Amino acid sequence: MTTQPLAPREVHIGSRRLEGLLRLPPDAAGLIIFAHGSGSSRFSRRNTFVADELSRYGFATLLFDLLTDEESADRRNVFDIALLGERVLEAIDWAAGYGAVASLPIGLFGASTGAGAALVAAARRSAVVGAVVSRGGRPDLAGASLQAVRAPTLLIVGGEDYGVIELNEQAAEHLGCERSVAIVPGATHLFEEPGALESVVDLASEWFLRHLRRRPTARA
Repeated sequence: MTTQPLAPREVHIGSRRLEGLLRLPPDAAGLIIFAHGSGSSRFSRRNTFVADELSRYGFATLLFDLLTDEESADRRNVFDIALLGERVLEAIDWAAGYGAVASLPIGLFGASTGAGAALVAAARRSAVVGAVVSRGGRPDLAGASLQAVRAPTLLIVGGEDYGVIELNEQAAEHLGCERSVAIVPGATHLFEEPGALESVVDLASEWFLRHLRRRPTARA
């Protein structure tokens, strides 16, 4: 692990030039693309913490705005999982053409509604996405796409996040891949309790280290 958080470089994603922050450690083991939840952005405090910690484990990380400022003003877009999934796809495709990360295996990290968007994208890019982690997510919002996900998926839920635990357990049953539901005792939806986000980092880093060492095989 590295000892200091990496200074991010500014990047722009897709035709709308969505603003992003890329952290790129030397000899990165993979690229983790973040999909934030409703009302958040590339500056999400919790996702920034997770991204900094994952960079210490040798992962490149990309936090980016899934919507433009104008699009964010329409609250309907914030909960449009199909639209948000398309933006995650744009980031995946952007990475394939961005020299510094083009050869890296890709993982997705989704929070809240962003977890649904990440799983929609994982279903569409099953030959590219190697692993998915959800934090306090709504994987159920991915709907029928769950059955098409092939990337090993870890669903992390707070032990006090009542209702969301059940939604994650039900969604896990529909996933067409290796999957696991991890409960962080005492944590609520935002993982604001002492040590809660650190537990998320431990679980996510172990999952990515295990699964991003190989490229997934596309299935018909």
